[in-house]
Amino acid sequence: MLDPKLLRESPDTVRAAIARKHLEVDLDAVLALDTAWRALLAEVEGLRAKQKSANTEMAAMKKGTPEFIAKVQEMKAVSLELKARDEGLKHTEEKLHAAMLTLPNIPHTTVPEGRTPEENQVYATHGAIESTSPHAQAHWEIPGFVNLIDFARGAKVTGAGFPFLIGDGAKLSRALLQFFLDEDVKAGYTEVSPPIFVNAASATATGQLPDKEGQMYETTPDHLYAVPTAEVPLTNFFRDEILDEDQLPVCRCAYTPCFRREAGSYGKDVRGLNRVHQFDKVELLKWVHPSASYDELEKLRADAERLLQKLELPYRVLLMCGGDLGFSQSKKYDLEVWAAGQKRWLEVSSCSNFESFQARRAQIRFRARATGKPELVHTLNGSGLAVPRVLAALLENNLQADGRVKIPAALVPYFGKEYLSFK
Repeated sequence: MLDPKLLRESPDTVRAAIARKHLEVDLDAVLALDTAWRALLAEVEGLRAKQKSANTEMAAMKKGTPEFIAKVQEMKAVSLELKARDEGLKHTEEKLHAAMLTLPNIPHTTVPEGRTPEENQVYATHGAIESTSPHAQAHWEIPGFVNLIDFARGAKVTGAGFPFLIGDGAKLSRALLQFFLDEDVKAGYTEVSPPIFVNAASATATGQLPDKEGQMYETTPDHLYAVPTAEVPLTNFFRDEILDEDQLPVCRCAYTPCFRREAGSYGKDVRGLNRVHQFDKVELLKWVHPSASYDELEKLRADAERLLQKLELPYRVLLMCGGDLGFSQSKKYDLEVWAAGQKRWLEVSSCSNFESFQARRAQIRFRARATGKPELVHTLNGSGLAVPRVLAALLENNLQADGRVKIPAALVPYFGKEYLSFK
């Protein structure tokens, strides 16, 4: 959520942010609600001041006198008016809060202009795509693929996008998760095992609500949401709390299954493991001092990149343009691996700085050492990493002439052997 002070004092900054993200938001309606709320607040405060003054006057009067009785009658009328104004204030405040939730975060000055993914900037590349296997195939076309990852039976049991992972398919997925977690802990993150269902307040704090209702699975009658990413429960760990400045930065990592409806997804981009409704992912999250948040973003990106380097996967880093940035982010990098069988890039991590946007919604603060006053932290998160597309790239890039897949050296101790077989 944006600072209301920013909205009031610099509405053009907010208007420019909406334009840079190419979103449709009625800012004038939000400003009108804020003006109405402040006017009602002034009226309520005026009536309360009138009550307080009258109480002082009445304390000096003799009870039962005509003056006292007249003042009592006057205050009854004021009390009724105050009650009506107070109800109007609360109603307007609720509408204003809901309207404020529709305002996107402000893009950082280094975010490039652009509307579509094609306008994202290639920030860095690593590894040569030519070094991948000459025998590469799209992973779903590899003979025996169904023996390890069965989409048809998953669809029978649940629905499309919920595959079974079998034998070495399950083992390799588990090996990747353990490898990610071990490496993330070595990099300074504390592992957490969070809940995989969250309430609406948690989803609102991180920006999933009211922006992404259609992408989440909701339970009834409890109205809990299956996590679309561990970002949601992790960020809310410190909701409504005040940290000591000396605790910052706090760095956590967590594995969870993730659930996304991916409404409207179709075509070649969603084949095989490219886009599924349930998948495993390790999330990296930081709560940091505002003065250090962009340095911490670069460290976060480097931590995610290091995993891809150890897996020997060619990848590129994209700096996202305004139109592809996302509602809540101030700045975001996407990491994409090269999938040689498909001859295309697959996103496996997004590393984002939200500045104080999530922290204001969640009221996550730290007590400044110099002033003793609470201030909002900055939150950052990134995937470290998501399994399905990493798995797809490993299968495609390392496919051998005999149909086996060579396992990267860093992963062999976790998988237990140097080759995966589809038989």
